[in-house]
Amino acid sequence: MYVTMLIQENISLLPYNTFGFDVKARYFISIFSIDELRALLNSPEWSSVPKLILGGGSNVLLTADVDALVIHIEIKGIEVVAEESGHVVVRSGAGVNWHAFVMHCVENGYAGVENLSLIPGTVGAAPMQNIGAYGVEIKDVFEHLEAVEIKTGQLRKFSAEECAFGYRESVFKRSLKDQFIITAVTFRLSKKPEFRVSYGDIQQTLEEMQVKELSLKALSAAVCKIRQSKLPDPKELGNAGSFFKNPEIPNEHFTALKERFPTLPGYPTSPNQIKVPAGWLIEQAGWKGFREGPVGVHARQALVLVHYGDGHGEQILALSRQIQASVCDTFGILLNPEVNVI
Repeated sequence: MYVTMLIQENISLLPYNTFGFDVKARYFISIFSIDELRALLNSPEWSSVPKLILGGGSNVLLTADVDALVIHIEIKGIEVVAEESGHVVVRSGAGVNWHAFVMHCVENGYAGVENLSLIPGTVGAAPMQNIGAYGVEIKDVFEHLEAVEIKTGQLRKFSAEECAFGYRESVFKRSLKDQFIITAVTFRLSKKPEFRVSYGDIQQTLEEMQVKELSLKALSAAVCKIRQSKLPDPKELGNAGSFFKNPEIPNEHFTALKERFPTLPGYPTSPNQIKVPAGWLIEQAGWKGFREGPVGVHARQALVLVHYGDGHGEQILALSRQIQASVCDTFGILLNPEVNVI
């Protein structure tokens, strides 16, 4: 009964999705502890009600009102749980803002996540899609996570192997989708930084910033500067960051495309596969800067679909399908969304 009283009805999800769509949740609750979460999941009144888990709402596209119980995870707290000569093990609540967690690590000299600065979302969402940027992915610094099984309310620990991380993938987006709610994530970070500056424009940006001595703070600041120059702030222009994954194609397909499009970039991911930038494909297909009513493609980064206001999620979805068809017609490559469509 205590948990039931915290549940609200017909709540706008406008503050809970970075696209900025004003859809309503049939039921809504904010969860601040594992005990609250387990009490909710074990409640007979709510056990059979469909559930949607929301963190920062930075990787979802809400296309209609949500006829379910929306559970907003706000479990906070950051603590050092173990320390060795060269490493520190840090545990964070799933509801902690991801960039705030990165800044906490940078300030304390814990290295490993500085290249992931300014990525929107929460700590709990980070391992779900193995977020990555500038040569670093969550799996590189991951120790384990804790998650509550929705069906039973039982708390379980997952190792990196059990999470089955892939490119913007994990077991929680595949075989265990919608079965667990992540409550905490533990990272193994280094006391001795190994700076990664060879990706993207990091080295050039550090030079422009006239950084004389490289540090975690300087590297983080450079990453923030690059992201701010290329990506729109969701508070000013609705978006969910990169909408599509970068596709991987066979070597033969890449070679054939390279003959037709000599400037096509590619990055080998295995002896037989080449990763191609989805943003480049979308831009070459003529979509960069496109706008149709309240939605469009960002003028500086073709990988980002944007909402200018007063639009609907269905319009973004329709635009994404037009882009998929166009890129497929032009290059024979099917783009897969990185964003979760609800």
